[in-house]
Amino acid sequence: MSTKQRRGVKFNHKSKDGADGRRLSMSEVSEEGGRSPTRGRFMATLDGSFEVPPTPAEQKLAEYEKKKANFITRTFWTFVMIGGFFTALFLGHIYIILIITMVQVVSFKEVINIASVPSRARGVQNVKALNWYWLTTTMYFLYGESMLFYFKHIVLVGSVLTPLATHHRFISFTLYIFGFIFFVGTLKNGQLKFQFTQFAWTHIALVLIVFQGHFIIYNVFEGMFWFFLPAALVITNDIFAYICGITFGRTQLIKLSPKKTVEGFVGAWVMTVLFGIFLTHFLIKSPYFICPVNNLGATYFSGLQCQPNKVFIPQVYSSPHLLFLPDNWHFSFTMAPVQIHTFFWATFASLVAPFGGFFASGIKRTFKIKDFGDSIPGHGGITDRMDCQFIMGLFAYVYITSFIRYRETSPGAIMEEAIGGLSYDDQFELIGSMIKYLVAHKALGPQVRGKRRLLA
Repeated sequence: MSTKQRRGVKFNHKSKDGADGRRLSMSEVSEEGGRSPTRGRFMATLDGSFEVPPTPAEQKLAEYEKKKANFITRTFWTFVMIGGFFTALFLGHIYIILIITMVQVVSFKEVINIASVPSRARGVQNVKALNWYWLTTTMYFLYGESMLFYFKHIVLVGSVLTPLATHHRFISFTLYIFGFIFFVGTLKNGQLKFQFTQFAWTHIALVLIVFQGHFIIYNVFEGMFWFFLPAALVITNDIFAYICGITFGRTQLIKLSPKKTVEGFVGAWVMTVLFGIFLTHFLIKSPYFICPVNNLGATYFSGLQCQPNKVFIPQVYSSPHLLFLPDNWHFSFTMAPVQIHTFFWATFASLVAPFGGFFASGIKRTFKIKDFGDSIPGHGGITDRMDCQFIMGLFAYVYITSFIRYRETSPGAIMEEAIGGLSYDDQFELIGSMIKYLVAHKALGPQVRGKRRLLA
């Protein structure tokens, strides 16, 4: 066969580094102009050598091994999260508050990091430091408000904490103003649009994550029941939405999440309602869950004692008289009012809270990312797991303050009014009058009368 080159066919005699490469022989070119089966399995690399690409069977095996490793990692960390959650739940309210705080901080970090790369590329200084300053200031304000609302009778007693407590909001406002002035002072011509976008993005993250997440802490202070039930309802709904969806799901629910189906959406609602009523029946039997926090050192094993809210006390409900039934016939059942409330909570967790996840999916599609982060191996970021929990926690807080909480005043609130609005002489007079009242109603013994002289 002639070694003369065919017209229109080019051969590269040199590799990328200039060395002589191996020229293909004519026998390696098929009659159709393609590669021979033997030669077609080789791929050229950057160094001029050749390697055999994986076969379809090898590719399938590699994908299987990858999915297997991901499944093992995901399962392991699922049990780690479940174990850590229930350990904190039984150890006491302070540990749950620490977990919620950690979730707030990490979720804020994940959301802010989405837009952190452009700030470095544009050479804008102090963006990251300012973001953390906003977070610190916001958390100082929110946690201070919580402590003052639930523990005024403790915070206002100490001489050191009293000035911080009475001027808490002014101090928080001053801290925010310092950050605002610093931000305005760092504005640069040519970067104004970018910097104001960062400012708005940071404040959106504070509202959607830190503020919403802090309402969950208010729910913890009202009683562990108001924290655990909404969290369990969201998780249950997510599980049953997946089961119902893969079982009989056919109709797509929303374009942002192609795998969500109408059948799974409705089926999960029914199952979540049934599970919520069933779970509530057992939780209301434990004072640890239904009592508001009056001792941060309490655990599930030490328990709490309180006068239960009326919604936890079972009541008898009787059917009205029906015209087509005898006069003496009716049916009745016993149920705690909170189980009726649970129906509305489960409905919100099933029909409204998932839209928090759809909203998060929209953000991820906007920034073309799969997950908000990799804080949890195999699961993505914490924000990916908490997107529905934030809006559910806010709903629980609004519902509790609107329909559940019945006590309008507290010793802490009265103490705050007395400290802020009465002089020392008036405060002594108030204490003396309260002791006189308690003695007259035999709430205190005669031995207290001698101590009253100290107030004269």
